[in-house]
Amino acid sequence: MCGLGRRLLLLLLLLLLAVGTADGHGVPRDTLACSQGLACRLLDTDLLCGMELPGLGHGLALARLRLVPVLRCSGPAACSPCLEVRLRLALPPATGTGNVQPHRPAPSGIPVAEDSDEGGRWSPVDEAALSQPNVTGLLLLSGHAYASSRCVAVEVRASPAPALPSRPLGWVTFRCFEAPLGSELRVTAYTNSRGRRRLSQRQWVPDCSWPAAQAAVPQCQVPRLEVLPGPKEVVVQVQGAAEGHSYTLRLYHNQSHGAGGSGRTVTASGSMNYSLPADEVLPCLCLQVWPETQDPPRATLCPFSHDVEAWERLWARSRLVLHAEGQALTSSLSAPCDLPAELVPCWQPEPDGPCQALPGLQQPAVGQGPQEFGGLRLHPNLCVQVWSGRQVRLTQCLRDRALPGHADDLLLLQHGGNASLCALERGTCTPLASFTSTGAGRPGLLERELRRDVVAGHCRQIRHPENGTGVTLWACPLHKYLRARWALAWMGVLLGAACLLLLLLLTKENVKGWLKSLRADYRSEGPLRGQQALLVHAAEPVAERAACALTAALRPLGLAVSAAPGGGSGVAAWGPLPWLHAQHRRVLRDGGTIILLLSPAAVAAARRWDAGAGDVPGAGDAFSIPGPRHVPGPDDDVPAVAPCEAFAAALSCTMPALAAGNGRYVVARLEALVPAVPPALRAAPAFALPSEMGGFLRALAGAGRRRGRWPEPYVAAVAEGLRQALGQ
Repeated sequence: MCGLGRRLLLLLLLLLLAVGTADGHGVPRDTLACSQGLACRLLDTDLLCGMELPGLGHGLALARLRLVPVLRCSGPAACSPCLEVRLRLALPPATGTGNVQPHRPAPSGIPVAEDSDEGGRWSPVDEAALSQPNVTGLLLLSGHAYASSRCVAVEVRASPAPALPSRPLGWVTFRCFEAPLGSELRVTAYTNSRGRRRLSQRQWVPDCSWPAAQAAVPQCQVPRLEVLPGPKEVVVQVQGAAEGHSYTLRLYHNQSHGAGGSGRTVTASGSMNYSLPADEVLPCLCLQVWPETQDPPRATLCPFSHDVEAWERLWARSRLVLHAEGQALTSSLSAPCDLPAELVPCWQPEPDGPCQALPGLQQPAVGQGPQEFGGLRLHPNLCVQVWSGRQVRLTQCLRDRALPGHADDLLLLQHGGNASLCALERGTCTPLASFTSTGAGRPGLLERELRRDVVAGHCRQIRHPENGTGVTLWACPLHKYLRARWALAWMGVLLGAACLLLLLLLTKENVKGWLKSLRADYRSEGPLRGQQALLVHAAEPVAERAACALTAALRPLGLAVSAAPGGGSGVAAWGPLPWLHAQHRRVLRDGGTIILLLSPAAVAAARRWDAGAGDVPGAGDAFSIPGPRHVPGPDDDVPAVAPCEAFAAALSCTMPALAAGNGRYVVARLEALVPAVPPALRAAPAFALPSEMGGFLRALAGAGRRRGRWPEPYVAAVAEGLRQALGQ
């Protein structure tokens, strides 16, 4: 009666499963396959997990469980990862005493049972099991992931007649349990046989490093990166991204001494464009994109490693710092990217002179931390240069630090194991036997004195070679020798002055005449009296200070100077441009001189004129014909003020006159601010002020200057006034 109840319970369960499948849960996506000799049917693909089935005597037993990662695809590139379950079935072991059947070879096409730690070799089956016409079993498969579970019921029928006592019945293959990429899935299988045996196994689903998933699973398809540079910004395009999937774009600095930080990340779905300001583009800027999956593949692109502008921007942001806390010289080179550069210590006796590299002490720049130079000690004349691409990119010196030593010290080199000394000067090491001079005003032929100072310890050793090899550096003071030489020089000057005085006494009549002429020259009227000039400058503070100083210094010479631009009521009365051109015509008509004062803003205006063929601000209006009330006549009293754009507007008159050779024009450039005269103004004589003040005054005086009206006595005064105005 008990066995009948169990059979009725099993039939009721199978009926419920069949009805549930027929009620339209949908055609299952899962597939089931059996080997030859087995018949199997998928009853339900979404069974309630944890159900216990009653044992029905001898049925089917599980011999081996195997899990295989596969892809289940709905299209060419629309696949999902899953685990295929392969179960080897056999007849269960005998429960009573039975006759052991002899082992016979397996027929062709039937796999031989394998020894394994899961099943091993099976025991013989009893005669009762072999005499049954067929064997029916119910398999339950359960797949458990981290956040989900799923159970499947399978019905299997087998004819045990061909099966030998120690051989399996065949394989049942279920496809499949889905799982996310890179996740772990635990699969358990058991049957309804009496004394059933459970088989359980854990399996990791491969991530996107699985070659089969890279081209078939959308989450593993990495988009392409493309960079479109522009003048103000760079556009990063993420192309080929699958719609509906999230991707992360990362921008970071690739550095060898660190990962470059986390960088900047942007998350988007599908293809996207990301704009980056051009001033943030550096050679080590890299781009990386990946899908939002576990251990995803990444596409990396570093497109700016050979960009010239990016390298210049990197050098502009790099900093070289010298540390003078201890006894040895150390330096730190900080930059957003790795720099392919060398740190070269050098010796610079003069601030504006060349820096002579110290042999054997250069080293490559590594990382951001401080670097030493083989125990090189501190000295005011030591500098460190950063060389890259055969160019000096950065230079830092210790000249402004309070350190032992003097700026006029001479550097002596002594190679290891060699007693000879040489002096480092002008990029070469001169032996003391041939040493004659160390530059202007310095002594020569000091071999004996210098050797004596080295032996007596008067020279400071700034580098000691390691292990007795390398270069030894000595800094020897020369100020004591300079004082002795200066004393001799002053004695020579005094002796020359005495001889000159004696010569003047011998020719006192001629001297009296010369003194009278000199005194008359200073008492006479200014050498530029009766001449006039128009000083045109740009509207910027440094040009206004220089124009004010020149105007104040030239008026004592008798020169009538009017400056433009200026300020006052004249501009409002006449208008800026009519006033300027009337003043320009008046000065040239009276034989005066137009002075063009070049400052940075004036040079920019001249270059715009040269580049735009006269298209400067206000130039177009200069040639227009204003109404009668705006244009003053040649004899009208023109106010001595000018508009703010006087220099740019004056080019409309200056350029045609220079091309035709009409009028007197003089170009005066502030040499500390303007290195060269623009090409548009090179037709006029140009002078660098204040160093060429003499030539400038002679050009203003013109060819008609008379004796006794020579401007040279005023050169120093005018030049000094301009220097004070410029703060030099």
